[in-house]
Amino acid sequence: MRKIIPILLLFPLFFGACQYINKQVPDEKELLEKELQSINWSQVDEFPSVASCDSVSDKEQKKQCFFQYLTELIQIKLSVDTPAVVYPQLDTIDVKVTVLPNATMTFEMQHNDSLSYNYAAIDSIIKARLVDFPEINPALKRGIPVKTQFILPVALDVVKKNKRR
Repeated sequence: MRKIIPILLLFPLFFGACQYINKQVPDEKELLEKELQSINWSQVDEFPSVASCDSVSDKEQKKQCFFQYLTELIQIKLSVDTPAVVYPQLDTIDVKVTVLPNATMTFEMQHNDSLSYNYAAIDSIIKARLVDFPEINPALKRGIPVKTQFILPVALDVVKKNKRR
């Protein structure tokens, strides 16, 4: 009798488990497709960053810290040989910044068709001056470094004011 009671108690457990055995496993391709559709490919999980912004915990503030740091650094580097000296009427330029997954950066000037400047000369100044940046942590998407691009408006009038002092 003692042997029969544990068997009788386990009996419903065996029959209850059968409902899980007969369930059909989803197809691997279906699962992958569903997961790929759930990912927002137009946004990164973590924006590029520099060491001085790592202490900021809020995602939006960390992003703003990075953009401010980068803008100020570009302004400082352009103050040596700024396009604003060559083109005094030019007060702001848009610089397209690309942060690659290997933590390198490239820069190019965004052209404004309404203005007539020697874009090749300005672009060469930008490429010559915007080198030797501190280490940049690339953007992350699901823990994987990804390429990001953004346009920073760089105020050259700030550079002009600093040169006058």
